[in-house]
Amino acid sequence: MAGIYIHIPYCRQACTYCNFHFSTLLTQKHEFLESLIKEISLAENFIVAAEMIDTIYIGGGTPSLLARAELAMIFEALHKKFSIDKNAELTLEANPDDINRTILNEWRGIGINRLSLGIQSFNDEELKWMNRAHSASQSLKSIDEILQAGISNFSVDLIFGSPLLSNTDLEKNLQIIFNKGIPHISCYALTVEPKTVLNKQIEQKKSPPVNSGKQADQFLLLMNAMASKGYEQYEISNFAKPGMRSKHNSSYWQGKPYYGFGPSAHSFDGKNKRRWNIANNALYIQSIKNNTIPFEEELLTTEQRLNEYIMTSLRTMEGIKTEKISLEFGLRHLKDLKAAIQKYVDTNKVIIQNANIVLTNEGKLFADGIAADLFF
Repeated sequence: MAGIYIHIPYCRQACTYCNFHFSTLLTQKHEFLESLIKEISLAENFIVAAEMIDTIYIGGGTPSLLARAELAMIFEALHKKFSIDKNAELTLEANPDDINRTILNEWRGIGINRLSLGIQSFNDEELKWMNRAHSASQSLKSIDEILQAGISNFSVDLIFGSPLLSNTDLEKNLQIIFNKGIPHISCYALTVEPKTVLNKQIEQKKSPPVNSGKQADQFLLLMNAMASKGYEQYEISNFAKPGMRSKHNSSYWQGKPYYGFGPSAHSFDGKNKRRWNIANNALYIQSIKNNTIPFEEELLTTEQRLNEYIMTSLRTMEGIKTEKISLEFGLRHLKDLKAAIQKYVDTNKVIIQNANIVLTNEGKLFADGIAADLFF
């Protein structure tokens, strides 16, 4: 099985923290959609031709900006080009201000069966500080609309660790999640990325800096609260009720193949080849007009493949499978990895569980650093 990611590079306004590829100018949206449809038709068999598609994820940007007919065009192009499983997970990222009963019915009518809702906070002051386009009341209403429409498979995004978010505020946000019975939640620590509005505001002392100690405290609070309500932390930033994991995102961490379409979208053949499209809307459109997909490509070495496996699997609740290391990368690499991991076992950041190397809750606070230290 393989996946497909579609990148829609448009937003109504720019969030202060965001460093994803997007534009708030919609003047080229029609040309972009034509190019996207054409890119799908031009796609070669980057992945084994017979591979069935079992997940499609439309992200961005803000894909919920698109009209029903525009989304339907994308799905029509995908069905023409690929074999798509009849039970495929079809996810659409959406913002609360785009949700209403009519649009929900339209989305379901074209096959969308999972939503990822970009809420980030239920606090109006914090939403304004992030420059989000919606309010807390719109967030609550959108969740109610989704539930009343009978959509049972959806996720909510939350951000923790912002200067405005107290532990009490985080607890209030989580209580709303629990009260609404939301089946999946993606929680991310606020990160200050280069070239973002937030980074500039902090440099100019117009905004307080991020406090890493506070973020660690809130992450521990978050993990304990989610566990107490029966959610699986199946990946460091993702929590799900049993049976409600995101199949598409899980495929990334499991190293499965996927196609990426649209500017800045990435593709992986499931073996050793990666591609990524140019992150420039105008150049992307112009190149597709000339029947050329504007991508760069790299072939991963054995060590790069191993390092990617360490990085992605360590983030999951299953952890690094030692048997997979020995079978695919050799006993020497497994021996070296076990030696390198010992100091983290001794400090209770890592445990060996059913022959798998798994992070403890304390270890999850240092996940990126631990993974980098283990790289070959």
